[in-house]
Amino acid sequence: MNATWQLHGLGQSLWLDNITRSLLDDGTLARYITEDAITGLTSNPSIFDAAIGSGTAYDTAITAKTQAGLNGEALFIELALDDLRRAADLLRPVFDATDQVDGWVSMEISPLLAADAGASLAAARQIHTLGRRKNLFVKIPGTPEGLLAIEEAIFRGIPINVTLLFSCAHYLAAAEAYLRGIERRLEAGLDPCVASVASLFISRWDVAANPQLPAKLQHKLGIAVAGQTYRAYCALFASQRWLKLAATGARPQRLLWASTGTKDPQASDTLYVTALAAHGTIDTLPEKTLHAFADHGTLDGVMPIDGGNADAVLAEIALAGVDVNALAARLQHDGAEAFVKSWQQLLQRIADKSACLDATPPAAPTP
Repeated sequence: MNATWQLHGLGQSLWLDNITRSLLDDGTLARYITEDAITGLTSNPSIFDAAIGSGTAYDTAITAKTQAGLNGEALFIELALDDLRRAADLLRPVFDATDQVDGWVSMEISPLLAADAGASLAAARQIHTLGRRKNLFVKIPGTPEGLLAIEEAIFRGIPINVTLLFSCAHYLAAAEAYLRGIERRLEAGLDPCVASVASLFISRWDVAANPQLPAKLQHKLGIAVAGQTYRAYCALFASQRWLKLAATGARPQRLLWASTGTKDPQASDTLYVTALAAHGTIDTLPEKTLHAFADHGTLDGVMPIDGGNADAVLAEIALAGVDVNALAARLQHDGAEAFVKSWQQLLQRIADKSACLDATPPAAPTP
C-alpha cells in the first residue's frame, strides 16, 4: 500500500490539481483513481492554458467550435466543460459510493468578475447549467464581492468551491457565507443539502515570507496557518449552530488544502502533504507531488484538532517582522491578479491557435 492510500485510510481525500485531455484519453486519470486513491480533481486557468498550449489534443475541438461560431470565453468554457464532464463521469462511481462526499470536479468562473458579485453569480449559474453534472463544483474566489455571490449561489443550490482563501479569517468568512446560504434555504423550505468546499492556499505563504525569515522559521508559515484554520474548522462543525443545520440534512463545507506542491527545491517534495494530513479534509496534489508522495511519501501522525503549535509558530514569525494579516490580504489580491493574467493569456492562446488552425490548408488527398 503506497502512502496515498494511507492518507485515504486516515480520512483525507486526495484530489488531483490538474486536468488535460491527454490524461483522459490515455487512461492516466483512471489509473490515478484506482492506483493512487484520487477521488476528485480541480482546475484553473493556468492548468487549461498549459494543457491547450502543450500539444494538438485540443486542435480538432477548437476548429469545430470556432466553425460553429464560438470564440473567446464561450469557446474556452465549452472546451473546459468537455473535459470536466468526462472527468465527472469517470469519478461518478466515487461520488455515488461516498454519498456525494467525494468524486467532484471544479470549473472556475472568469476571474475578470472578481469585483462584481452579480456577474459572478450569473457566471456560476451559467456554468452550473452548461455543466450538466451533479458532481461539478463552480469555483468563486473568496474576495469580499465573491462572498456575496457565494452565499447567493448556495441559496440557489449551486455547489461551490470557494477559492483564493489564505488565512483563517478568510476561511471563516467563506464558511459564514456558506452557512447563511444554507440557513436561507431552510427558511425558504428548500433542501439544505448543497455541497461546498473552502480552498485554503498553503505554499504561497512560504514563497512570500521565507526571504524575511531565519532558516528555522522557513517553510513553517503556511503549515501554521493551516493548523490555525483546521482548529477553526473543527470548532465550527462542533458548534450548536452547525449541529442544528446538520440535523436537517445539511452537509459540512469541507476544508481543502490548495497549493500543496513544494516550490523550494531545497525542501522536501512531500513537505506539505505530510504536514497537512488531517481527517475530514481534502488535499489537492499537482501531478509531480502525487508521484513523489506515492513513491516515497511518509506519514508523521495527523494534524491535531487544536492546531498543535500553530499559535506559537505564528507568534515567532510575527516577532521576526512578518505581518501575517497584511500578507494574507496581499496574497489574495496578488492571487486574483495572477488569475486574471492567466485567464487573459489563456484566451489569447486559444485565439492564436484558432487563427493558426483556420489558416492551415487542408491536407492534400492521398492519390
